[in-house]
Amino acid sequence: MNLKDLKIQIMGSGAIGSLFGGLIQLSGFDVHFVARRKRLEVLKKGLRIRGLIEADLDVDVSEKPENADITIVAVKAYDTENAAELLSKVDCGVVLTIQNGLGNVERLSRKLKRVIGGVTTYGANIKDDIVFYAGEGVTFVGNDGYISEDALLVERVLKESGFNCYAVDNISERIWRKAIVNAVINPITAILKVENGRVLDEGLWSIAKLVIEEGKQVMERLGINVDGLEEAVREVAVKTARNRSSMLQDIMAGRRTEIDYINGEIVRLSDEMGISACANLLLTNLVKAMEEK
Repeated sequence: MNLKDLKIQIMGSGAIGSLFGGLIQLSGFDVHFVARRKRLEVLKKGLRIRGLIEADLDVDVSEKPENADITIVAVKAYDTENAAELLSKVDCGVVLTIQNGLGNVERLSRKLKRVIGGVTTYGANIKDDIVFYAGEGVTFVGNDGYISEDALLVERVLKESGFNCYAVDNISERIWRKAIVNAVINPITAILKVENGRVLDEGLWSIAKLVIEEGKQVMERLGINVDGLEEAVREVAVKTARNRSSMLQDIMAGRRTEIDYINGEIVRLSDEMGISACANLLLTNLVKAMEEK
């Protein structure tokens, strides 16, 4: 089969899902988008991308998934179980998650086969129904302990679509590293309503170090490499200093956040392991209180 004969499906057509689907369609693949409510109605009229590229696409979109060779899951972490249930009713092929948070591979794998993890640093946001391609990044896809044929196939498709993409054999480490970055930046900026760079302030950085240390304890118990974690968080905070985190944007818009699947998951795993995660618990509870206002 020719690579371009593959059907690609985007499960969750928010900012990052729409960006991935749009760039993949622009490179000549057949792409099906799955969306709900307002986003479904918007995409029926077309996908508009601005920023690093400009494109206006007519797209194939529906509320339910279809058969596909590759399905990219980009729903919010709290919608993972529902997405897995819907996908279990079709032949969704290789399933790649590029979601934020911890435990998405495991939740998808309870219902689906051929699930591989993913981490992306591509930047996208939606404003006035337009997807803004805000920053080029890198995407890692794969499993743990080996590089699978499925990961290599996804790598080929994404590279063909212009993405910097690499199949890896340590995807859990990469997922956890991104989660620790998010566990620091997202809740602190959401609670204080400040830009990302403020977490580097002396008082806030002392909190950040507690969050990182608690995450490291869990990672070490899981056998995941923790070298350079603090430096990684600092680097992202510097590079995105003027940005508003996704969690801050969710709070400001009155939307549910993914706190339960970032800091909350660190707390849950810490409890199971009998270790303390007080800083992560405090941030989780504060953000959840803000959601309920």
